[in-house]
Amino acid sequence: MRFVSRILIGVGAATAIAVAAPVAANATVVPAAGATAGTAVTGTTQWGPYYSADHKAKASGEVSVERRNHKIYYKKKHTKWVKHCWWYKGTKKCKPVKKVWWTKHSKWVRGNHFTVDSKLSNHKRWGDRRYRCAWETFKVETFDGSSYYRSFDNCGRYPERHGFDGKNAERISVKVSRGSGHSPKGGSGGWHEIYSAS
Repeated sequence: MRFVSRILIGVGAATAIAVAAPVAANATVVPAAGATAGTAVTGTTQWGPYYSADHKAKASGEVSVERRNHKIYYKKKHTKWVKHCWWYKGTKKCKPVKKVWWTKHSKWVRGNHFTVDSKLSNHKRWGDRRYRCAWETFKVETFDGSSYYRSFDNCGRYPERHGFDGKNAERISVKVSRGSGHSPKGGSGGWHEIYSAS
């Protein structure tokens, strides 16, 4: 009886391991709250498709994020009090003068590097020339609180591929709209988040 019990326990343990293994393999890693550039989510994520308000412009693609070393440049301020003297009517006079100068430095830091790839389609090339092109605008928000934009257009018949890269993105969003060959004019489908570091 004891021998049979041991066999049953062994089978049960093996079953538990077999069941748990697929779950672990498909598990999603959720980072701790307050993510920084050093703890940002990495990997490749598909996004879209997203559309303009009239569904005549369509964008989709992927975002890839990886940890990588990069060099940053900065300036360091130096100050020093020096004694400045001069002669006045046969008398030597002196006073302290503050001397300020800057030196350039660089250092290697580790951060997240991202690449955004997209495919932009234009399904309306006629009508008002102000709205004959498809536009996609990306907003990149970084960990230092700043943000910047990248925009691409497609005024042709066939889909066009675009891309850009950068570093230390906390959040990336995209907006698809209509416009001319110079700038987006309207008809936006709203902002859609395609990457978040947290």
